Amino acid sequence: MPVAWMPRELDRLKGAANRLDEAAVVKQCNDTREVGSVTKTEKIERGDALDLSGSVIFEGDALTVLRRLPARSVQTVVTSPPYWGLRDYCVPDQLGLEGTLSQYINSLRGIFSEVRRVLKDDGVFWLNIGDGYTSGNRRWRAPDKKNRARAMSVRPGTPDGLKPKDLLGVPWRLALALQDDGWYLRADVIWNKPNAMPESVKDRPTRSHEYVFMLTKEEKYYYNRDAVLEVNDLGRRNLRSVWNVQTQASIGAHFATFPPALIEPCILSASRPGDFVLDPFFGSGTAGLVARRLGRKYVGIEIHPDYVALAARRLEADDRTIVRIAA
Repeated sequence: MPVAWMPRELDRLKGAANRLDEAAVVKQCNDTREVGSVTKTEKIERGDALDLSGSVIFEGDALTVLRRLPARSVQTVVTSPPYWGLRDYCVPDQLGLEGTLSQYINSLRGIFSEVRRVLKDDGVFWLNIGDGYTSGNRRWRAPDKKNRARAMSVRPGTPDGLKPKDLLGVPWRLALALQDDGWYLRADVIWNKPNAMPESVKDRPTRSHEYVFMLTKEEKYYYNRDAVLEVNDLGRRNLRSVWNVQTQASIGAHFATFPPALIEPCILSASRPGDFVLDPFFGSGTAGLVARRLGRKYVGIEIHPDYVALAARRLEADDRTIVRIAA
């Protein structure tokens, strides 16, 4: 959801970065914004099994929906869950505002255990996850002058064992936890952002990368290397583990949009035309757009009704069905 700032509060924040009071950071969730939907809708009650016959968007909690999807029904999963303590999407039961980092990691482990169940045995799971810094036990975050959207009035405290200004190490904490859960950790792709968002920091390098982890259920799996060969002056070569992909501006009111160029090699290398591609944190639907363009079927799960409507509009889903899942 967009962050709305009162002009007087913005003035008060300037020049007071080290002595802000929590009440000085005012965030207002705009619950009246209407994106509008052009789709038919169907409501599924508790306990009903879900069937996959074509592309579909499920409006509901990721874990609730995943538990009712058929086992071994999707070939590829490409997703980017909400990062811990970085956004307040203003919906009940949202992921990313757990009180502790351990709770956040465990929430994702539970969700991804269901992802593992619905993924085919030769399937591939691509997980994009970013990092952050400890809050120093501040319960708010001021708007960076170069990035107003980072402001929050709710923020988790510093995890036990970490210090103020520590890098959290979320990506590798999560990757190793998933490895412990039985996933094969096959690659750590560096998403290098040539146009990374500037940061107002002077005592460390500006962060300009995120991770995309490649995980599989089994030792052997489907991977089409020819579909993603790189081209250079010497000819064609195997895809490298550093991907230079420009970030993309927000779509509508969604803060963090997947760049299509980041999703394309994931889908091309790990699925065939006609396969199902799942994104359990569908957001504005970019994974669905790429999957459809590449001849795959998409399964999107999104808890936020405004983002569901936004994704439906982008996907021109007037002849499709949004399925609302009762909690």
